Parts: sequence; C-alpha cells; structure tokens
Amino acid sequence: MAIIDNAIYVNGRRTESPHSLDETYELLRERHGMAWIGLYRPNSEELRSVAAEFGLHQLAVEDALKGHQRAKLERFGETLFVVIRPARYLDASETVEFGEVHVFVGPGFVVTVRHAENPDLRVVRHRMEEEPELLCLGPEAVLYTIFDEVVDGYEPVIDGLENDIDEIQDQLFGDDPGVSRRIYELLREVISFQRAIGPMPDMLDRLLKGSTKYQVDIELQRSLRDVLDHVQRAVDKADGFRTLLENALTVHSTLVTQKQNEETRRLTETGLAQNEEIKKISSWAAILFAPTLIGTIYGMNFDFMPELRWPLGYPLAVLGMVAMGGVLYAIFKRKRWL
Repeated sequence: MAIIDNAIYVNGRRTESPHSLDETYELLRERHGMAWIGLYRPNSEELRSVAAEFGLHQLAVEDALKGHQRAKLERFGETLFVVIRPARYLDASETVEFGEVHVFVGPGFVVTVRHAENPDLRVVRHRMEEEPELLCLGPEAVLYTIFDEVVDGYEPVIDGLENDIDEIQDQLFGDDPGVSRRIYELLREVISFQRAIGPMPDMLDRLLKGSTKYQVDIELQRSLRDVLDHVQRAVDKADGFRTLLENALTVHSTLVTQKQNEETRRLTETGLAQNEEIKKISSWAAILFAPTLIGTIYGMNFDFMPELRWPLGYPLAVLGMVAMGGVLYAIFKRKRWL
C-alpha cells in the first residue's frame, strides 16, 4: 500500500483520516486546513494524481518517482521540493545504511515520498500531533520537524564511525593484515556519509534566507538555525573522519613499506653473512687441497715414479705442502676471505 498515512489538520489538530487520495482532496477543499500525505514507493498513477491536485512540477515528480537522488532543495513557484538523505548506523555489520525521503511543501499541503524504510516518518507525525502549537505553524513546521528528525539521526552514525576509527587506530600499529581493508571500507562509508549530509547546510541556509519573504514564524526560524548548527557539526565531524582515515591509510602504507625494507635488509645481511662463511670455507678447502693433492699423487704406490726412492723426496713433499698452503693462506688473508 503506497499511502502510509493520510490526514487533514485544522488549527494544529487532526480532524480527518481519509482512506483515499480523492477523499483527501475533497475534504481539504471543505475544511481549508492542511493535508499531510505520506507515501511509500508510490506508483506513477498515485504520484501524478497528487501532482495534478497540488500543481507539482513535472521535473520534481519524475525525481520522486525514480529515487536515487542527492540531497537538494528546489523551489517551483510556491512549492518547495526537498530531497533528504537520512542515515543510520548498523552495529551488526558496522556499516551505514542510507535512506531517501522526498518532501513537497506548498500552501496547505505536505506530501512525503519515501523510497526506504529509513526514516520512519510516523515518529515525526506523532511528535507534531502531540504539539498542536507547532503543527499550527503549517507545512513549513512539518518540513522543519522532518529535517530535525533526520539530523538527530546523524548523531548515532557519527558515534558509530568514531568508535570504528578508534578501533582502527588501535590496530594500526599491530600486525593485523586486515586493517588496510577495514580502513578502506570505513573510508568509503565516511565518503558516502559526506555526500548525504554535505548539501544540508546550504539547503537550510537557503530556507532561512527565504523565511522573511515567505513569512515563516520567527520561532520556527530559530529552530531551523539550531538544526543548521547541528548538521554543520555533523559535516565537520565527517570531514575530520575522512582526513583521519586518509592519514591512517598513508601511515599504514608507510609502516608496511618500512617492514618490507627491514625484511629486505635482514635478508641482505643474512646473505652477506652466508657469503663470508662460504668464503672462509672455500679458502680452507683450497688450502687443504694443495697438501691433499701432493699426498694423493705420492700415495699411489707405483714402482716407477720420479723421486720415489730419493732421500729428499719426503721432506720436499712436506715442504711443498706447507709452502702451497702458506701461499694460499696469505692470498686469502690479503683478500680478507679469512
């Protein structure tokens, strides 16, 4: 059912609850009060019926039908068309869920079109019905209350994001391999949050600038300024979150690079140490090879070998072994292999 709630208000009090749009139009002409029609994902026929009755601009109607609009405020003659992007923080998945509400405000009527469960505008309606003096201020008061409800909903989102950022800062200097992915995902959430709330200060400022021209109640203007202050703080917070997360990504990248450099240096130092050991082993192997070679040759026990029966053969062989070993030792020592 596209019509969530539908009422006629006279002097700040609900007098009628029509069951159809046609009945709403008829009663509004009779009572000369204010109609507040709440629609949830209406079809083209329903929304065009409302547009025809209240003279809504075709471009605004098309935007409301399509959805997926950025937050904005446009004026078409005496009718305001406002798109607001509410948000809520989901603790289970640690993500931010965004809604979308379109509001048409004109003389004697308010039409709200929602494309998501969030926000629940029944809360806004109940609040206003409990404050007839606020509802008496007309459609502009309804618009203010919707703004106020949406902006109040940003506070839990900010708290949730801030808590996530605190956790990331604790993980940043640890060895958690998933921290970079979490930083990136959280940064994406913050950027989406910025896009949702970024246009809000300008929208509210424009409403305030037109307050005198359209004779908006002075108390309502003060309330709008309070909402503007709250949303500006939310925007500043989101900007700060983005800067923190971008810096966190940079710091994490630097830490990863440092760790890789340290690992490379450690491997290089290990390789150099191994090379030094190999040099020593190779040097001693070469030194020992010389006497081994001579000893092997003269240990063959052939009958016919030169100097085999020579009295000086043994001393000379030993001397040759020592000399060759000494020469090789001196060479390797000079080259700092030993």
